[in-house]
Amino acid sequence: MPAGMKPLEKFLKKQTTALTRAGGFVGGVGDKASGGTGASRRRASLSRVVPFFRETSPESGQAREVFSPDSEDPPPWPSAIGTGPVTLPSSANSSGSGSGGGDVRSPSLSSDEQSSEASLITEGGGSSGGGGTPLHPDTPDNLTLTVLDSVAGRRYGHCTETLLDDFMLTHPIFLTADRLQQVLLQQFALEGRGGERGRRGGEMEGETDGGLDAAERKQAVLNMAFRYLDTYRELLQEEGERSNNFPKELYLCAVQELTRHPELVEDVLKLQRWTEILHCPSVEEKESRKKQVRPLFRHFRRIDACLQPREAFRGSDEIFCRVYTPDHSYVTIRSRLSCRVGEILALVREKLQYSEDQPVLPGNLILVAVTSSGEKAVFRPSDEAVFTTLGVNTHLFTCEASELESLLPLPEEIHWTPGDSKLHDMSAEEVANQLVAFDWELFSCVHEVEFVCYVFHGEQSRWRPLNLELVLQRCSEVQHWVATEILQCQSLPKRIQLLRKFIKIAALCKQHQDLLSFLAVVLGLDNPAIGRLRLTWEGLPGKFRKQFQQFESIADPSRNHKSYRDLITSLRPPLIPFTPLLLKDLTFLHESCKTFHGELVNFEKMHKVAEMVRIIRRYRSSQLAMDTETSPSHLQTKAYVRQLQVIDNQNLLFDMSCKLEPKDT
Repeated sequence: MPAGMKPLEKFLKKQTTALTRAGGFVGGVGDKASGGTGASRRRASLSRVVPFFRETSPESGQAREVFSPDSEDPPPWPSAIGTGPVTLPSSANSSGSGSGGGDVRSPSLSSDEQSSEASLITEGGGSSGGGGTPLHPDTPDNLTLTVLDSVAGRRYGHCTETLLDDFMLTHPIFLTADRLQQVLLQQFALEGRGGERGRRGGEMEGETDGGLDAAERKQAVLNMAFRYLDTYRELLQEEGERSNNFPKELYLCAVQELTRHPELVEDVLKLQRWTEILHCPSVEEKESRKKQVRPLFRHFRRIDACLQPREAFRGSDEIFCRVYTPDHSYVTIRSRLSCRVGEILALVREKLQYSEDQPVLPGNLILVAVTSSGEKAVFRPSDEAVFTTLGVNTHLFTCEASELESLLPLPEEIHWTPGDSKLHDMSAEEVANQLVAFDWELFSCVHEVEFVCYVFHGEQSRWRPLNLELVLQRCSEVQHWVATEILQCQSLPKRIQLLRKFIKIAALCKQHQDLLSFLAVVLGLDNPAIGRLRLTWEGLPGKFRKQFQQFESIADPSRNHKSYRDLITSLRPPLIPFTPLLLKDLTFLHESCKTFHGELVNFEKMHKVAEMVRIIRRYRSSQLAMDTETSPSHLQTKAYVRQLQVIDNQNLLFDMSCKLEPKDT
């Protein structure tokens, strides 16, 4: 296993190798350090988690595309909005059980032009058997008007709700929020029938009149506006005046129309409530945001804060963070979570100016992320929200450009102290319960739109996927926690006891339908530094070895993670999925076909993206109920689980393993 490779990367190793040989796209760990630009330069945590889109078929040995969020069959496309040739990766077609709609084609990841042609939803293809009118590719503005027509009841009938949901969940991919708001305001101001359809270059099939009358248009605009505000409420509250002007302007326009259209009175009252919601948060919301410290996983954490229930992070939240200098001294800054690197450096410079240890004012500073293995990534001054992209034991350093090569990890990150684990005094049931409860809190904090923004926009996203990045960080943290606890234990009997306890914890997480911690624990036990401990594994009772083999089969990535997908399909909400695999599916869908063909939006692709988001929504459709206690031992376990101390340096873990059981043992 290469030095520095994380357990999660080992889980993806087979597909990564196959894709590299095939010449496909791979997001490497060093993307951020390499200085790439545009869409190819993903946020650091994504490049570590989703670097593959193909796997090797065990039957043929050939690399093939894979895509199947829940099953091997393609998701059905509602007939009323279906259209001609449907673009699906080949695994969806390989089962030979088409979903009843048109010609299914498989784009090739190795050819951008072929992907482009395959992803175009052409006119002339039949709809998928329901007699509905196909939704042709169109410009973003025209698609907005098409959805507006459907909301007004003119088109698509029973599929209107699905179409509206598709549009609202995915419009940031092809249409900015500012432009959407502008189009809706323009449409609300229009009077009478006619005219607007002419700008589309002709009437669409099946449309007999010249458009919507004034009342229909205005009510349709308001219904779309309400869905937009409801979907993005928390994100719009975060943006303040930039977004809150939209409901206010729409409200003022609607008030003026009441004399001519009194049927709008209920909608006007609803708009008034929305302006109050976005401009005046409730007392409870204000109080909840007054906390001076929002604890991240590895940065200036406090025990009293970590025991509080998790709330969703917002860019305006302030955190304390340590920024180190080359000599390992540090300054503590208070910063907004979403602030730019340039602002962080300004705060650091101000602190250093008044520091007794820094008599000479530094020159041009740069901000660097240094991992425990010594890898470095330099941030640009324009980068934003970098705190949540840091690895488990990655720290921020500031220095002059000439000092970059001299930066070293903190001493405590490259040394370890043997000792007994606190886990020996905790029950597996209590630890598993706390893992599940914390994972649910983290997963519940992720806005569903974060999944779309994370994969499709990366650093260019209007809304940062702060909470989703913390879920991914937690997944990595749990894996390293398993390896750390076992390798720090010097006693062979106690090490065997810990191994048994972790297998039991994994079983309990699976029982509670927390597949995030379940697979994280399994992958942690599958770390090469743990797997080579022959004496430890031989001391494990046969019942536990057999159980772990079953768990490994669920983590098996062959046949596009079929075992895992079969398991999650059999579960009912609430459940916590293995989030990296969700991102892998979304990323493959994004890379396998184009969003635009010229100026036309591939809305079939938008539908498939929205379907995957609805799957995530379904996972959280019920509330997870966990028994809570307030005994001292309970609080001690809770604090331990929420502040795991781990070693994420794979070289160091391997050295620890060799000292426990030398190769000639």
